[in-house]
Amino acid sequence: MVRTPLTPEERLRGERLGRLLREARGERSMVAVAASAGISAETLRKIETGRAPTPAFFTVAALAGALGLSMDELLGRCALEPAGSVGSEASAGPAVVPLIA
Repeated sequence: MVRTPLTPEERLRGERLGRLLREARGERSMVAVAASAGISAETLRKIETGRAPTPAFFTVAALAGALGLSMDELLGRCALEPAGSVGSEASAGPAVVPLIA
């Protein structure tokens, strides 16, 4: 099965998710957080760097739990892009982008 290419919005959403998870992880090791979430450190690395911009829902939920984030908080912080930060799209105000397609 051929996977359809990601849209620019999906890539940006993946980058925001990765940045948020990296910030929430703080000084904790990637290996420790990944183990706590029941995923591999390589999977967490790919998500944090945006190389896996559309992780499975249960992977995101497990990471949120391991990092002490609620899914509502994760969605709220990841879905809204502040005005003026994403080229011409942001000129019309904040864009609401779903966390998981």
